[in-house]
Amino acid sequence: MACDRLRPPPDADALVCSRCRARLKPLTGGCPRCHQPLPLIGGGRCCRTWPAELRGVRSGVWLGREAREIVHHLKYDGYTPLARVMADVVARAVPVPAASVLVPVPLTPSRHKRRGFNQAALLAHALAARWRLPVRERLLTRVRERGSQTALTPEERLANVTGVFAAAVPPHGGAARAPAEVVIVDDVLTTGATLSAATTALAAAGWRRVGAVTFARALPYEQRVV
Repeated sequence: MACDRLRPPPDADALVCSRCRARLKPLTGGCPRCHQPLPLIGGGRCCRTWPAELRGVRSGVWLGREAREIVHHLKYDGYTPLARVMADVVARAVPVPAASVLVPVPLTPSRHKRRGFNQAALLAHALAARWRLPVRERLLTRVRERGSQTALTPEERLANVTGVFAAAVPPHGGAARAPAEVVIVDDVLTTGATLSAATTALAAAGWRRVGAVTFARALPYEQRVV
């Protein structure tokens, strides 16, 4: 699939050939919070503007050609079984979160209707089956519709998603009944603007520990525009 060698597959595993799987580039980490490789001098820059409640973000692989094709075929060509392939990649690279609930990033209602599914929700449910964790799709909702993030700078992305999410409050009864951590699930992390906006909404509703996991991680903006 990622190399465009399309054959009718009997199952999800056959959608991505072994060569493309081998070319997926895992994140080896560096910064303990965002797992972005650390610069030669100074601390990590990727997560310095994130809300304090966003404790950590993990991604399975870098958004190279093969990973980008997998995401594209899922989102725009409707190959929904690819979510299971993506979940396998993430589950091999990311430890199981402790006592958590998975919360997919919601689409706008119009985009969900047009696409017919939410790729983040498909990934969350596939991860839930592997990690044996619950999924709460309605914990986080979009309350405003904004334009696409694709061509925006990091600053424009943050402005574009500010205030677009709302979150449900933790269960009645306080910390004893609330999950230890809410883990946001999305397909790709680009600048972290969407995860930051979602975390801000969750924190405003009373969720104090938020993590996130994505299938892929885009290269830093400076490297992508060179």
